[in-house]
Amino acid sequence: MQDKVTGVVEQFNLTGESLDRDTVESLKGFLDTGSNRVLAASIIGSNAAEIVKTAASQLFQEQPELVRPGGNAYTTRRYTMYLRDMNYFLRYCSYALVAGDVSILDERLLAGLRETFNSLGIPLGPTARSIQLMKDLVKQKLIAAGVTNIAFVDEPFDYVVRSISETDI
Repeated sequence: MQDKVTGVVEQFNLTGESLDRDTVESLKGFLDTGSNRVLAASIIGSNAAEIVKTAASQLFQEQPELVRPGGNAYTTRRYTMYLRDMNYFLRYCSYALVAGDVSILDERLLAGLRETFNSLGIPLGPTARSIQLMKDLVKQKLIAAGVTNIAFVDEPFDYVVRSISETDI
């Protein structure tokens, strides 16, 4: 797993260049949000079951066909697997939040995910929506904890949503 600092240093080392002003500012921004990133991961870790359950409830209210006969979350087994998958997404997004780098999402979560979900008949649209709902819940919890600048939360969640939402042409 790589973090933002390691990624930047590696990139500039490969090119043999010195850090430029924009890069230093970007690193400063990452470091300035460090304590909030750790707080976000802590909030996710201690509230993961609640976040997943609430997001799932919201999703199934929006898209009740998922829990009806023939729906992807119909039957206790499928419903439980859906919650398990949502928990995976949430956990890996928390890792990427702390690292300030989405590469772990590619390495450990997204590689082959679209193909696997497609082959199993798991709809990507509701999966993407559940990730957005979890992001919103995490942001609400951070605001409740007194964090005012929560924009850093968007990156990993939005990255996963974009990655699984892309369509092949």
